[in-house]
Amino acid sequence: MDGSAQASERARHAPGSGHRGRLFDEFQLGQVIVSQGRTVTETDVVAFAGLSGDFNPLHTDEEFARSSSFRRRIAHGLLVQSIASGLANQTGVFEGTIVAVKAMSIDYRAPVYVGDTIRIELEVAELDPDPSPRRGWVRLESSVRKQDGELVIAGSWLTVMHRKRPAGRRTRPLDS
Repeated sequence: MDGSAQASERARHAPGSGHRGRLFDEFQLGQVIVSQGRTVTETDVVAFAGLSGDFNPLHTDEEFARSSSFRRRIAHGLLVQSIASGLANQTGVFEGTIVAVKAMSIDYRAPVYVGDTIRIELEVAELDPDPSPRRGWVRLESSVRKQDGELVIAGSWLTVMHRKRPAGRRTRPLDS
């Protein structure tokens, strides 16, 4: 997908665009969804340490981190993954159409520092019409990259997505 097609895709699924997320039947193998970027801030790292209780000095102690192989403090890996998950949601692709994330694998490849900007790319790797006629499984290969394109997290998401209703099928009124 070229840059203009990616921008069009983002606009189509932007929050507030009036377009609901993508149903199982609308995904195509090889399709790539690219998020906007977001900068990881000092506030993010401090707030995540407090929320998670993870005060590892690699994240919270500049002097300690300076003597590590990273040479400065790094963002928590789960913080980076959480931000990436939010960025994926902000594409609008899952808006009103995702049932659940059934499984997620995460492989940390490189550190993220305060001030780095990340984005997520999700590539449709597998489509399975099970578990039911109303839902399908979409396996997405995920790549979280920094502003220079460096891969920081590689992974896979197994999502359960709503499917289109079969033609001619009536739905029950809400107040019955």
